[in-house]
Amino acid sequence: MDNLKMFTQKLPDPFNLLGDQPKLAFRSQPSGVAKLATTRNISEKDLYWEQYVVLFDSASDVFTLITHNDVRRALYEAPENVATLIRVISARLFNLVSDHTFPAPAPSSVSSLASSIIRTGTGGAAGAGERNATKEVLNCIRVLQRVLPAVFEIESEPSRFEREVLWKRVPVPGSAAEQERTASGAAGSAVDEASAQAQFVIEDEDESDEDGDEEGGARTPKDPPRQPEQRGQQQAEPEKAKDTMPSIAERLFSCLIDLMFCCGFTLPTKIQVDHYKINYVIWYKGVGSTTDPGPSYQYETNKTEVLRLLLVLLSRQIYVPPSALFTSPSSYTLHFVQNLPRRDVLTVLCSLMNTAVNATHPGSANMMGTVAGRLPYNHLLMKGEDPRTSLVSICFQVLCVLLDFQSGPARDAGAEGQASGPTAKTNAFRFFIAKLHRSSDFAFILDGVVSIFETEMASLHGLLPGSKKSVLYMPEAVIFLWKMLELNKKFRAYLLDSEKGMDVMAYLLCYGLEIKDKPEQHGMCRVLSYMIQSLSAERTFGLKLGSPLRAQIPQKWVTPGTVGDFMIHSIYSMVATTSGSLNSLYPALIIALSNSAPYFKNLSVTSSARLLQLFNAFANPSFLLSDEGHPRLLFFVLEAFNGVLMYGLAENPNLVYAILHAHKQFEDLGTFTLARGLREIRRIQQLKEERAAQAKGRGSVDKGKRRARDIEEGAPHEEKARLLQRELGSLDLARSTESTEALHESLTRAGSRDEELTSTRPLMSPTVADTQLGSSAAPAVSEKARGKMRAGRSLSGDMTGSLERLAASGVGRNGFVPTQEWVASWQQGLPLDTILLVISELLPKVQNLKSSLSAATATSAITDMLRSANVDQVLAKPPPLSPRRFMWSEASIVWLTSLIWGEIYVRGMTPLGIWNNTAVRLFYVKHAQAQQRQITETVTNVVGGLLGRTESTQSVARRQ
Repeated sequence: MDNLKMFTQKLPDPFNLLGDQPKLAFRSQPSGVAKLATTRNISEKDLYWEQYVVLFDSASDVFTLITHNDVRRALYEAPENVATLIRVISARLFNLVSDHTFPAPAPSSVSSLASSIIRTGTGGAAGAGERNATKEVLNCIRVLQRVLPAVFEIESEPSRFEREVLWKRVPVPGSAAEQERTASGAAGSAVDEASAQAQFVIEDEDESDEDGDEEGGARTPKDPPRQPEQRGQQQAEPEKAKDTMPSIAERLFSCLIDLMFCCGFTLPTKIQVDHYKINYVIWYKGVGSTTDPGPSYQYETNKTEVLRLLLVLLSRQIYVPPSALFTSPSSYTLHFVQNLPRRDVLTVLCSLMNTAVNATHPGSANMMGTVAGRLPYNHLLMKGEDPRTSLVSICFQVLCVLLDFQSGPARDAGAEGQASGPTAKTNAFRFFIAKLHRSSDFAFILDGVVSIFETEMASLHGLLPGSKKSVLYMPEAVIFLWKMLELNKKFRAYLLDSEKGMDVMAYLLCYGLEIKDKPEQHGMCRVLSYMIQSLSAERTFGLKLGSPLRAQIPQKWVTPGTVGDFMIHSIYSMVATTSGSLNSLYPALIIALSNSAPYFKNLSVTSSARLLQLFNAFANPSFLLSDEGHPRLLFFVLEAFNGVLMYGLAENPNLVYAILHAHKQFEDLGTFTLARGLREIRRIQQLKEERAAQAKGRGSVDKGKRRARDIEEGAPHEEKARLLQRELGSLDLARSTESTEALHESLTRAGSRDEELTSTRPLMSPTVADTQLGSSAAPAVSEKARGKMRAGRSLSGDMTGSLERLAASGVGRNGFVPTQEWVASWQQGLPLDTILLVISELLPKVQNLKSSLSAATATSAITDMLRSANVDQVLAKPPPLSPRRFMWSEASIVWLTSLIWGEIYVRGMTPLGIWNNTAVRLFYVKHAQAQQRQITETVTNVVGGLLGRTESTQSVARRQ
């Protein structure tokens, strides 16, 4: 029997028919991965480390055969072995990159590919003699991808192990700079001379810019980038004095950048100059490059592997709690955004950006992939992830991480009295994104992003349901666009001036409507709401709201009318159909309406009804008194009405007509008290109880009469309101009452999910967060108008004992108890005066027309009258427009950082599980039960940052 076993072991296995015995042995035998923890002080020269470089054939092999528990166990029982593993694998990687055998030539024919498989399978002398340097480099990269997350999670602060192994500089003989270049595989100078004519067309428009003179001065095609020998030359001066080698972490970054631009590994071999294999050429034509290096789809998997290790190094940030994000910045990300030479920053930035934005370009993939991508239901037939999709996704992820990073000294700097902004010394990637100014670059970026949005929209409303897969990297594309709009004012102006500006707004709103019902996507909904608020603050945006919408959007979201009509309907749908689960989004969305209101023109009847329904919902006492932040929403809706009445009254007769018919609600709001609101709440509760009893057969006439007698003196007022609703129903505002009641129910059902509203208030504009609701400057009005304005009300309400008990027990949530003093503090500051003046001026005229004309002709006559109405003599002169802009704060920066890394974490769960089961501290991870669907849908929620949770929930729920 033993002879048979020996015989089978000696049989050649070219097609792996006998199984992966060496890999199984690595997992199960004592000499495999288990030895890392069981044997102390394994020497760096031990042959044990060789299997980590030559054994694996794919990334899945590494992530399957080496688990985080293996590394974690070794860190506790034999930490010196993990340190040795990192040193040995890193040194092997550095040496391989500079070795003449790397990269190994790719098989040029089927026969050569078959022979290589046979040599690999036999494992004989030929296999030992044929060394595959490319495979070894990839295995080094993969092992580091697997080991480093377990090292990062040791503790929240950089551990002693991490400092000693990855950041310690050791003394070496000779020049440190020379040693660095030898270890990282430096290239010669001829490459840069050959590629300079087509590279780095990014220029600093203002040559007098202080930072531009030092770090990013103007560079024309005649001014070639610095030579590879000059990499880190200035940084090397203190190293020469100390006679030390750069740390392993620093050398890893240099090595990864070299691998990103290595001919035959990540770039086509045809652009190699002489024997210099490192050529700093931007991957694709676009920003910063006017030439295309040629097709490189066969190297896309290698690019993805290199970028994945770069992302793992940058992920040190997720093992720091949110409270320490600014005080304990990631040393890895800090080094990458501050210490890279200008040439490296530009090459990496443009390569990542051009690859990501070029995602849907026909020439960005091979012919077979392009044809297959157009077939319906192709994503159901093809297993695995498309290499091109994986590359684009990780390019977007790295871009978002680099453009978002503002921890510690990387925080944007600003002179006193001036807005803060990035510099080349704080974050070079944010700085150079902000320096883009060419229209051709803007057109390239905008066309690429819009193409991604169009692809996503096409997957939502195709003729064949589910025939196209949704865009996997849509969240990252949205965040990248937000960063472009935030950092580059010229790009923001270019977007709004272009014909695609309103299309982008429509795509963002449609995407929000599609994902609003997915709890795991609520973070992205918040991103979209802040983007809409930012765009709405621009005057160019408002001027285009009166144009028709041309974007191809799903039919279910199509709204007749203008862009403004579509915006109102979309925001109404976001508020009315989310059952209060997105209360943290409401302020930004309503502020967007308030910013846009002065530019609304010819709003349709249904859009006017939607605005009135929002007003009725936010003015409903059960919603208004349930949270301290809810009156702000009512304030913003009233501001929107004021904007229309002061700047476009004659151009919006439908909305003015709706306001006049709802005059009783506005007038009652001017005299609102806590007692009146509590009576209304109790009346509604009693009516619900009566309906429930009647539905169960327990209702009776006597019981109804008793309840009617118990209703306090607010009943006559409510009867008038019901009559008013019937009168309002005679307009063309179809189903207004029913829709408003449904919206009331939706907002009231929020329950405990409304906790985020208060915590998100700092994310608003300072004018929102720091200013009282009534502090907006009130323009001077005439004596006639002053007499028509509402009078001040007494602060003392006629509260009864039962109403006080109701206020203390059943109205507010999360312990909030409304008081009359609190009600008076915001009620007196509501911007009702303009609305009440318009009502007092126009309502009698409307009533006269209705009484003198028949019902068939009254509506058109009233509309014509409102179009020609002039209330300038009553209203004060409109003040200058001051839109509320989204303002960044530390809380909002932490939230977005955690959201970005949460998306990356979820995406990394499949197929490799890069950060699975590690002690992530930046955000909270909640796992749902496994279901037969995509992993991004099975993860119920990735909640980010300091927002929406208390300190007690800032822990990690790990699946054991």
